[in-house]
Parts: sequence; C-alpha cells; structure tokens
Amino acid sequence: MNSPFRTDHKPQIGIPLELTEGLRVVTCGNASPMTFTGTQTYLLGEDEVAIIDPGPSDPKHLASIEAAVSGQKVSHIIVTHSHIDHSPLATELAAKTGAPVYGFGPANAARSELMESLASLGNLGGAEGIDPDFTPDILVADGGEISGNGWSLEAIHTPGHLSNHLCFSWQGNDSLFSGDHVMGWASTLVSPPDGDLTAFMASLKVLQGRSEHTYYAGHGAPVTEAQDMLDYLLAHRLGREDQIMARLNSKAQTVADLTADIYTDINPMLHGAASRNVLAHLIDLFERGLVAPEDSFSAGAKFRHI
Repeated sequence: MNSPFRTDHKPQIGIPLELTEGLRVVTCGNASPMTFTGTQTYLLGEDEVAIIDPGPSDPKHLASIEAAVSGQKVSHIIVTHSHIDHSPLATELAAKTGAPVYGFGPANAARSELMESLASLGNLGGAEGIDPDFTPDILVADGGEISGNGWSLEAIHTPGHLSNHLCFSWQGNDSLFSGDHVMGWASTLVSPPDGDLTAFMASLKVLQGRSEHTYYAGHGAPVTEAQDMLDYLLAHRLGREDQIMARLNSKAQTVADLTADIYTDINPMLHGAASRNVLAHLIDLFERGLVAPEDSFSAGAKFRHI
C-alpha cells in the first residue's frame, strides 16, 4: 500500500488561514522532527470562538491567537490531549479570556491496568512531552457534546497516543478534529506507558466505524480522505508487528536490536521515537500472549517469541 502521507505543508507561521466557513487555523512556530511544521491551533466559530489545541506556552503564539480573535468572544478552550505542544497555553488563554478549558482529564486519565502496572516498575522510560499540570475545568467523556454559537462537537475518546486523547466530530460538517491520533504527514508516536498500542489500534477501528471524511489534525495539512488514511495506518502497524514477530521467531532481541534492524529507511534522528513504537508493539504482543521478556519487564529487556 502506497503511503498517503503529505510532507509539502508550508504554512505561514502565526497568520490565521481560513480552512472553510467558520474555521481558521493558526500554526505555531514550534516546528521540529516531532511536530512537523508546528502545532495547528484551530479557531472554530465566528461571533463566539472555540480555541482547539491552544499549543505550547509560547508568547509569540499567544499574541498570534489574540490578534486572530480580536473583536470576538472566546467561549471555549478545547484540548485534544495534554502534551506540551498542545495544552500548556490553555491556562494562559483561560486567564485572559475567562473561557473554561475542556478536556478528558489529566495525562494518565484512563491509563489501562497493564500500563499502570508497568509504569509502577519505573524502568520503561517514556513520558516524553507530558504536560503534568494539565487539569481541565470541564471534563468531557466519550460521547459528550460541546456546543457554542453556531457549532457543536461530539467528543470521541481515542486513547493510544495518550490515554486522555480526544477527537472531536464537528457536527453537520462531515469533519473531525483528530489531534495527534491521525495526522496527514506521519504516523503518530505511541510511547508507553502513556502511549498504548492496544488502545491505539482499537481507537483507529472506532474511527473506521464513523463517517467523517476530512480530519483537521494537530500537525500538518487536513486529511481529506480519512477512511483511506485509517486503512493505511492499521495496515502499517500490522506490518510492523509482522516484522517484529519474524525477527523474534529467529532469536530473542532487545528494542534497540529490533529498531536498528527494522527502521533502516528513516532519519536517524527519529530512531529514538521509533524505538518507543517498537516497545509499544512488544507490550501489545505481550498482552496478547505472543511474546515475553526473558527476565524482568523493562525497555532494555530481551524479548522472545512464545
């Protein structure tokens, strides 16, 4: 299956761009190998505006958002998940605008029993980019509705990239705000114990059962053939699983061994992130009874096929 990823996204930093009637985006100047061209902050509505994923604590981005909503009332601040490139500016914007912050809960909300157990061992690594201070004013559960002047969103709990990750279906517009769960430029990082591949795959299947055609992602251009992207992401992860299992059928290997052997076609700067995805696969396979560590469970353990 050919990759559908687009890497030609070249936004103007800090300049609001109208995507469709009632929706604009402001791109933050925090481009990096992990954030692509920068965090996408969405401004939903016209007279009254919801700010979706306000972004990092960045004075320039704050000023850009304030300029973009000048003369409008900010009624909602909505956060897909609590990574530092998405949620910290919510606190500053709430203080300035008086708007409440909506989200699923803190970073470890809805973490699975297995991930809680593994986290307690303290030897998995991870916790990259977590915003430990994120506490929404208003908790939003799966299926919850958030409404403003002229718009309505349905919350969909999509754990995987982070256990508190939400997507938001824009009602009546055949579109969805997908945060970092589904993006158009690359597959998302799943880094245990905060990331959970078992949950990630289940969340992709939840979205497959929905009808939205366009996804407005946390980074990069809109995804305009969402179902095709979901098919690709599922097939991509299953392909990685096959690669891992094929190697473990021969001998026990560490995460580092598997990463070096499998990820031969990516920028070496991304090998650290790739190794976290490999660990996520191994935990998923362990949960399904297909692999096990030779000794105690850790990011440096050797895993074998059962």
